[in-house]
Amino acid sequence: MSVKQLSVFIENKEGRIKKAVNAISKEGINIRALSLADNTKYGILRLIVSDNEKAKEVLEKEHFIVKENEVIIIGVKDEPNGLNSALELFEDEGINVEYIYAFVSSKTDEAIVVIKIEDYESGLATLKEKDANLLTKEDIDAL
Repeated sequence: MSVKQLSVFIENKEGRIKKAVNAISKEGINIRALSLADNTKYGILRLIVSDNEKAKEVLEKEHFIVKENEVIIIGVKDEPNGLNSALELFEDEGINVEYIYAFVSSKTDEAIVVIKIEDYESGLATLKEKDANLLTKEDIDAL
């Protein structure tokens, strides 16, 4: 049920994000979701893409540092408190959420939430036990 996410470390300079996105798009790789967190010198561009292996190779050729890690993706009700309902599952079990980002698609009535948690196995087990709508890479590619 895990999905691999790419984290790209980007210098906070004009044109660097565009360079990364350009490198991926030139290879026909589709970006399904993204998030960018930055500070004064660097940023982390987090991506869910259609082809991780190829994207990582292309980005590294462009001298970006790329890490791959597991995230959990769930569908939650796209309504007020929909996200909170999911977060309560982790809080009840004492599982720390490191970060989240979300997106919507016209192909589903749910909001899609990407979650990075400290204890991946416990978080996944909790979500399965509570019958959360866990999404696979194939589900995301179909959106």
